[in-house]
Amino acid sequence: MKSWWFTEDCYPHLPDESTYRSIRVDLPNANCEPEVAHELYNRYLDLWCACDEIGLGIMLNEHHQTATCMVPAAPIMLGILARQTKNERLLILGNPIPNRNQPVRVAEEMALVDVISKGRVECGFVRSVPYEAAAANILPYQGTERLWEAHDLIVKAWTTHDGPFNFEGKWFHHRQVNIWPRPYQQPHPPVWVTMGSPGTAVPVAQHNYVGAVFLAGYPKIRSIYDGYREAYVEAHGKVPALDRLAYLGLCFIGENEREAEEGARKLLWYMESNKVPPEWSNPPGYHPPPVSATVMKGITGSGVPTNPTLDQQMARGNVFAGTPDQVFEQMKSFWEYSGGFGHMLIMGQAGFLSDADALKSMKLYKNEVEPRLMELAKDADPAELWEKSKAMEAKDNVDLGTFGVEFAR
Repeated sequence: MKSWWFTEDCYPHLPDESTYRSIRVDLPNANCEPEVAHELYNRYLDLWCACDEIGLGIMLNEHHQTATCMVPAAPIMLGILARQTKNERLLILGNPIPNRNQPVRVAEEMALVDVISKGRVECGFVRSVPYEAAAANILPYQGTERLWEAHDLIVKAWTTHDGPFNFEGKWFHHRQVNIWPRPYQQPHPPVWVTMGSPGTAVPVAQHNYVGAVFLAGYPKIRSIYDGYREAYVEAHGKVPALDRLAYLGLCFIGENEREAEEGARKLLWYMESNKVPPEWSNPPGYHPPPVSATVMKGITGSGVPTNPTLDQQMARGNVFAGTPDQVFEQMKSFWEYSGGFGHMLIMGQAGFLSDADALKSMKLYKNEVEPRLMELAKDADPAELWEKSKAMEAKDNVDLGTFGVEFAR
């Protein structure tokens, strides 16, 4: 079991939400004070560097035109961390390659950072969230197809060492591809891809990549992981090892329940502040029709709360919060229900959560939770875990709600 920590680098100092329609895409950047952003960036970089000292993997991502994440170019942050850290691996999850006009540039950026870090990069690819179609000036249609074509070009650029090649695809066309430098890790850095449904899990399994799931909770995690496992067995003739699967949830640990609840409620800023109108959250063509219809029902008032409470989020398996003992039991229950996974991705800072509180939670996790998770997974048989999970009663009574659609990538 490997644990990774991250923050989305939010800008929480916003006006009253009644004064704007959306925190994504069109919130005027006049609301972003450069001096405040400077302080926030350096605080977040310090927290990532603390992971290197504490012994937690470092994860970062990017988003565009939003106060929820001020990192529009994660490779730049990755490059800073490659120089400032020395020990831990660096996971970028990820590069929204369907939205990048030049996948070769992604191949170059990742090779550069891999060399600077002396081979510590884990390279994740994502389709990107629906809000970013407009920001990237692309049609949201067939994003998954563009993702895999961009992937093919990037991997070929990483692994071709005998001079230039040409690439002529449906979406991308490049002449004279011959990147310098080539990656430090050979044949290339480990690849991760996010998954939001059983169908999107299939090509990830076929490539033997790490499949990561964000905030799917109890209602969806088993179907996504089962889609991956079934495709993996068909492609490779065996059940995948636990280190092929990852799960992300929010996590805050306190010395007592009161302290843990206060920290977890601050973390929920990330979900509660996500005010987005339908034209950005459900652009035509991004979702399959049945999913798009579900989003529309949620937006128009289906009775499902758009901002579930902390208790509801914890019941769904999206938030892990409490004392070290309580958080271990929550993670153990979710891990067993899902059939097991080998990477725990932790969003440990958001909103107005202080650095001191984030660091305290991080250290409690490292010292008192992670060792027990590692022991839990150490001798576990993936095939047996999968069979046991199938026998568990489905938790269909836990409703995901509309917020989770963002992560159906």
